[in-house]
Amino acid sequence: MITDALKVFVTVVEQRHFSKAAALLNLSQPGVSLHIKNLENELGAKLLHRSPKQVSLTEAGTILYKHAKVIQTRYEEARQEIQMLQNEVTGNIQIGASFTIGEYILPQRLAEFAAQYPLVNMQVTIGNTQEVLAAVKGNQLDIGFVEGTAQASAELDVIPYMKDEMIVVAPSGHPLSGSVVVEQHMLRDQVWVLREMGSGTRAFSDQFMEETCILPKRSYVFTSSQGVKEAVAAGLGIAMVSRWIVHKELATGEVAELRLRQLHLERSFSIIHNKEHSRSMALEVFLQKLLFVKKEG
Repeated sequence: MITDALKVFVTVVEQRHFSKAAALLNLSQPGVSLHIKNLENELGAKLLHRSPKQVSLTEAGTILYKHAKVIQTRYEEARQEIQMLQNEVTGNIQIGASFTIGEYILPQRLAEFAAQYPLVNMQVTIGNTQEVLAAVKGNQLDIGFVEGTAQASAELDVIPYMKDEMIVVAPSGHPLSGSVVVEQHMLRDQVWVLREMGSGTRAFSDQFMEETCILPKRSYVFTSSQGVKEAVAAGLGIAMVSRWIVHKELATGEVAELRLRQLHLERSFSIIHNKEHSRSMALEVFLQKLLFVKKEG
């Protein structure tokens, strides 16, 4: 680095001797001479008058010494500010999240992080899984949280985050809501409330219906998990959702869980990041905190 050469030059000038500067810098005398020679070659001017007893500055050397001292001071200030930045953790994080994660899981995680790192600004964009994937790949977001299976690639890092239990819910007055156990065939020819195509929840429910040969009697599509939940509570039909979405409504009896015989439905949540998108200190700390909470939980 040029700062290393300038440091050697300033030390030689202040010690007025190559060997004394070498000892102070823990360098060999030939190493010190090489730094000075490289500076002189780069600037095209002789910087020092050499004699057996001491060295003195040329006119060009006097100019460089004056500016080198300023450069050293500014470099040290910058180094200290960067260290402060790393210790305090400041900056901006652009986060994308699919609906279930963004509306029901992230808010608590962000509140905990913000309490510890109040100088970090965070902005959350909520969309379906395909929208978040596209935004992360397009470098519009620093990080994304998606539902279902995300494939790692040459451009995309995928970090497993947590598991999510999927359940089938019905209006509290639905004929199936009084059943202790619901057989899979009983879900056929029912009115279903679904998420839109591109949603991780929709992809999971479509796969489930295909594997169990379930054909809806009729279906209604909503572009948010909140809409699906409200539609079920209003009596529109049954739906497959994350337990996170309806845990309060299950407790109050606004919706009922249809317990499927010998069947536990589960999917994965993943963190995605574009490999070409650099990670700030704030983002690195945010990821560490999230993954630590996941392991502890």
